[in-house]
Amino acid sequence: MMELFGHPFSSYTWKALIAFYENDIPFTFRALGPDEPENGARFGTLWPVGKFPLLVDDGRTVMESSTIIEHLQLHHPGLVRLIPDDPEQAIEVRMLDRISDNYVMGTMQRVVADALRPPERRDSVEVDQAKATLETAYRWLDSWLGSREWAAAGQFSLADCAFGPALFYADWVHRIPADLANLRAYRARLLARPSISRCVEEARPYRPLFPLGAPDRD
Repeated sequence: MMELFGHPFSSYTWKALIAFYENDIPFTFRALGPDEPENGARFGTLWPVGKFPLLVDDGRTVMESSTIIEHLQLHHPGLVRLIPDDPEQAIEVRMLDRISDNYVMGTMQRVVADALRPPERRDSVEVDQAKATLETAYRWLDSWLGSREWAAAGQFSLADCAFGPALFYADWVHRIPADLANLRAYRARLLARPSISRCVEEARPYRPLFPLGAPDRD
């Protein structure tokens, strides 16, 4: 049985969980937190850097959510192919995955990280710059999506596993403007996908942890 170390409220943990749920792959979830210190102790020995999620599969450790999804497709394939077999389509999927992580998820986390600092160390310039980057990413994505149902390669993919949690939380940090109809509709489709809605519900009890205050929606 595979083990996945992470936290239900973590965006990158969601990204890996979505891949498990899409193909109904059996695994044991090792939640990280004060209620289960034994998981944290073991996780610390497996990956001292301390970034999660982390997968353990038959003694092999796999770090980073995108790599975990690649590992699942290679070693535990299911009906939903999250990385297309066609190499050109696979490039598009991986490109959108990196755009999500670097310009949506990563940028959103800059704002959240600022809110976690003591008031005297907060940086309003950093927050404004991050929100401006999010706005730019939103407008590019709205144009890219056009009439597409999913982010890349004409199918639900690794890219959508990334954008599900990225856009869920980014919209809490900096609301997607009303005029970006394509992007707003895409976010709604993502949240309606059973694998992603399951993550939303599993994370719901932890919403008080959101440092900016979770909005009364979603």
